[in-house]
Amino acid sequence: MNTTVTQERTVTNLIALGLRCRCPRCGEGKIFERYLTFAETCPKCGLGFAGHDVGDGPVVPAMLLIGTIVVAAAIYVEFTFEPPIWVHAILWTPLVFGLVLAMLPPLKGLSLALQHRYRSTEEPGQLGGT
Repeated sequence: MNTTVTQERTVTNLIALGLRCRCPRCGEGKIFERYLTFAETCPKCGLGFAGHDVGDGPVVPAMLLIGTIVVAAAIYVEFTFEPPIWVHAILWTPLVFGLVLAMLPPLKGLSLALQHRYRSTEEPGQLGGT
């Protein structure tokens, strides 16, 4: 376990690390043990993820983005090709599931990285998670 002090990361850097699902402290370790399950600690630097709870935070932007993409595409297809309703069901159901599976881990990683920066729970007396 690495105990060296790391430099303070910028918000832009934290956003990039969160979207890549990497540790907000070292930038190397993976934050997920399994799909959408946080690891207890970072395998590289030992940063604890157990106290972080992102809750439903990542779900809201995912729903808004996915809803916008699918509704815009469905409207375009409807007015351009006028397919029967079953074609819409066949087209948009797999797209919704695929987008959800692709978007939730990076958004959950982003939430953890920003939570680490602004409301760290690793040490009770230290804010900022550095």
